[in-house]
Amino acid sequence: MRTWDKYIRDWGLLIILSGPSGVGKDTVLAELEKMYPNFRRCVTTTTRKPRNGEVDGVDYTFISVDEFRARAERGEFLEYAHVHGNMYGTPAWVEDGLRDGVDFVLSVDVQGGIAIKKIVPSAVMIFLAPPSLEELENRLRGRCTESEDDVTKRLLNARRELDQIPHYEYLIENDSLAKTAEELKAVIIAEHCRIKQ
Repeated sequence: MRTWDKYIRDWGLLIILSGPSGVGKDTVLAELEKMYPNFRRCVTTTTRKPRNGEVDGVDYTFISVDEFRARAERGEFLEYAHVHGNMYGTPAWVEDGLRDGVDFVLSVDVQGGIAIKKIVPSAVMIFLAPPSLEELENRLRGRCTESEDDVTKRLLNARRELDQIPHYEYLIENDSLAKTAEELKAVIIAEHCRIKQ
């Protein structure tokens, strides 16, 4: 045994990636997978309806409100929250994977990110910000998946979410996909080099 082994992490990293709706979290993670495949995305469970092109079990696990409540009562979520009129939950099995040394990236809203950090204090908190609120609005409108009311609601929520940046340890601005993915990769590598306390 090396004398420094006691300083090396034996658990996987839990990386929490949060940011306003439309900031590009899923797109950035897809790009990161191409350059750094050593992590697993945790598929969040939600009661919202799938958008065009979304695949059940890949993008999200889509279930009914009744099923969501039943799973919550059985303790099947690490955390769950009510966001944008729908329920979102992180499966509890993530904790078992972390014990086995697997790195997980959770793409969750700010409310969920802060809740998970309380449950898993070692979680790495990364906030993904848009270049500007104007650009965020352009991205939301460009998706053509929300009504005008939904866009307005998401922009109001974005302002509140941006106020929560101080709860996070890292801030990455998503102004260029390749650059953003590289910065996210750099944070993960740096966290793997951190000395275990």
